[in-house]
Amino acid sequence: MDNPTHPARSGHTGHPHGPTEGHHDHHGQHEGPASGSADEALKDPVCGMAVTRDSAHQAEHAGRPYWFCSAGCRTKFLSQPQKYLTPVSAPAEPPPTAADGTVYTCPMHPEIRQDHPGNCPKCGMSLEPVLPSLDDEANPELVDFSRRFWWTLPLTVVVTVLAMFGHQLGWMAMDTQSWLELVLSVPIVLWAGWPLFVRGAQSVVNRSPNMWTLISLGTGSAFVYSVVATVTPQVFPDSFISMGRVAVYFEAAAVIISLTLLGQLLELKARSQTSAAIKSLLGLAPKTARRIAADGSEEDIPLANVHVGDKLRVRPGEKVPVDGVVVEGSSALDESMLTGEPLPVTKRAGDKLIGATLNTSGALIMKSEHVGSATVLSQIVQMVAMAQRSRAPMQRMADVVAGYFVYGVVAAALLTFFGWGLFGPEPSWVFGLINAVAVLIIACPCALGLATPMSIMVATGRGATHGVLFRDAAAIENLRKVDTLIVDKTGTLTEGRPSFEKALGTGGFDADEVLRLAASLDQGSEHPLAAAIVTAAREKKLLLDKPEQFDSASGIGVRGTVAGKALALGNTALMEQLGVGVAAMAAQAEALRAEGASVMHLAIDGELAGILAVSDPVKATTAEALATLRKAGIRVVMATGDGLTTARAVGQRLGIEEVHGEVKPADKLKLVEKLQSEGRVVAMAGDGINDAPALARADVGIAMGTGTDVAMNSAQLTLVKGDLRGIATATALSVATVANMKQNLAFAFVYNALGIPIAAGLLYPFTGWLLSPMIAALAMSLSSASVIGNALRLRGARIPAP
Repeated sequence: MDNPTHPARSGHTGHPHGPTEGHHDHHGQHEGPASGSADEALKDPVCGMAVTRDSAHQAEHAGRPYWFCSAGCRTKFLSQPQKYLTPVSAPAEPPPTAADGTVYTCPMHPEIRQDHPGNCPKCGMSLEPVLPSLDDEANPELVDFSRRFWWTLPLTVVVTVLAMFGHQLGWMAMDTQSWLELVLSVPIVLWAGWPLFVRGAQSVVNRSPNMWTLISLGTGSAFVYSVVATVTPQVFPDSFISMGRVAVYFEAAAVIISLTLLGQLLELKARSQTSAAIKSLLGLAPKTARRIAADGSEEDIPLANVHVGDKLRVRPGEKVPVDGVVVEGSSALDESMLTGEPLPVTKRAGDKLIGATLNTSGALIMKSEHVGSATVLSQIVQMVAMAQRSRAPMQRMADVVAGYFVYGVVAAALLTFFGWGLFGPEPSWVFGLINAVAVLIIACPCALGLATPMSIMVATGRGATHGVLFRDAAAIENLRKVDTLIVDKTGTLTEGRPSFEKALGTGGFDADEVLRLAASLDQGSEHPLAAAIVTAAREKKLLLDKPEQFDSASGIGVRGTVAGKALALGNTALMEQLGVGVAAMAAQAEALRAEGASVMHLAIDGELAGILAVSDPVKATTAEALATLRKAGIRVVMATGDGLTTARAVGQRLGIEEVHGEVKPADKLKLVEKLQSEGRVVAMAGDGINDAPALARADVGIAMGTGTDVAMNSAQLTLVKGDLRGIATATALSVATVANMKQNLAFAFVYNALGIPIAAGLLYPFTGWLLSPMIAALAMSLSSASVIGNALRLRGARIPAP
């Protein structure tokens, strides 16, 4: 499909309204066939696909012929032709410029969201996109701050040299030097430092004092005082005179602004690295797809123009463009970039494909099923982004402290000013002013605020590369505390791709009829056991009827009407609920369960008609994963909707001592609550709809990436390839991340606890030490950079791969 852009940008020479991106039914005028265009310029007026006059699908409207790519588009056109046509005489109007949809948020305050760049109203930090793009365009704020910093750095150096050595060199009178420092400082303070003062003013207007409040107060005070001292020195008492002039501190304001800008440059560059994981995920997707038209012709189209139901060709060495199913061909696909699975997976007709995975050998024809934000890759990116912007419980304490921090610092600065002015040595008020400025500058609520968000952003990105997706920061913090793990059986401990074993009938129903009726009903179910039954019936070429009034009794079975008969298929709990006796086949069912098979009962019109046995092989990695968890001291409990005998057989094979069988979703939820009431920190691992309540209630819900969307949406952690060994990986990452957050918080607290008293001059009576505001500014800038640098160490932490 043509790229839906304005002709001035796309080079399209027909009518300016192109097809609307992301929809199959398009409302726009296309190049009409009566215009004399060449065949290759003709477009289906419904979907916008390029067509030729040889197309078998044609129609005439208002005396003009139109050609279509398929019978479906032709039918839509004939039913509502005006919906797809605009009169040719209508004036061509350029389409409205659509917003790019980018949402900007604050790294420290993720609740702040807006559709344009700017500064956070709470902390003043520059907002950044929730989802970074792959564009190599430089961060505009980084460019702006770089320009301000480098263009004024020579002026800062000159002002500093004059202030430090001017009186010794004797180049000019001291009052003249004050005027020269003023002239050189004006562009530094009023131009280079302007964004800092804007942020400071915003913090006051928004009643959210922060780092910028302190910086703007400190530098503003030093600059305004120095200007007054230069312009009207006579208003100051003699105690302010030093080295032949009223002391000025233009160099303090200039150096603080330059160092603050430098700190921002370092911080912006470091923060850009935290989104590297999302960028690497975005980079996995191919830019184009090769679509096969209804007439068999093929064309390369932008990925954004792929629609659900399109047929696509994937050649050897190419990436699968979107999620879908194989229609033709077979090949081995490398899915390691998303699942971490090192071995290629063979895909044949009917098998599902994940977008962005690599086709290594054979040619495939696929049908697209999920496109755009619905693909697995997009959901992973969204989940990583959501986790990176969530707030850890540990951050709440830091937020509370930071909320009162600025008020405390301003109070400390005032005490410093008056304490030195009233009780300090001469020139006492000069000492008071300089030390008060140093207190304002060295305090860094920014380091406190960045302590945990930076660690979370790096950790979630690191986890994504190992197939471990954290949905929020609380999961990272809580996972290390887990001491009990509840696991579902089907799809979690087992492959989740069960195979049908046998059907047994009773009451006049033979095995094939039991299988046929059960498969007919199960066509409406998404459970893997149901899929095995339906597949077996189709392989036997049994004629399936369409189920009516289908109802899923989540976790215990399904009910519905097939060919006028009321059917119920499920475990003994469902049969008891419906009052169906199962004693007639209890012995046969128990024998099958003892072999590890799952047994389902089929009731027809309230009477038992037979049983079906389906086995689900245990995953090859399950035993190793459970051994690792037990070694770590984690208690493992199995809770499954399957029969107790089957559950015990699987549990015995895997060494799980505590087994709960035939449990409903509500029972799993109660089990979680019961363990929590005993003081246990509970994680729940599952993959189905029936696991969703327990996943949501657990301290940490763990979903299998091979399971249902409902389960993944209910969980806080997703294991992309459904391998329980990923829990050990996630736990190790949790331990490393929390340790990193504690290091960052400890550094921020210690830095401020030591820096503020030193800046206030408390050590002066004992050591004679005073902290220059310039040194304070350098320390403040480096504190934020050091917190980010420490968080980035997580990228190199040793984390066991699943």
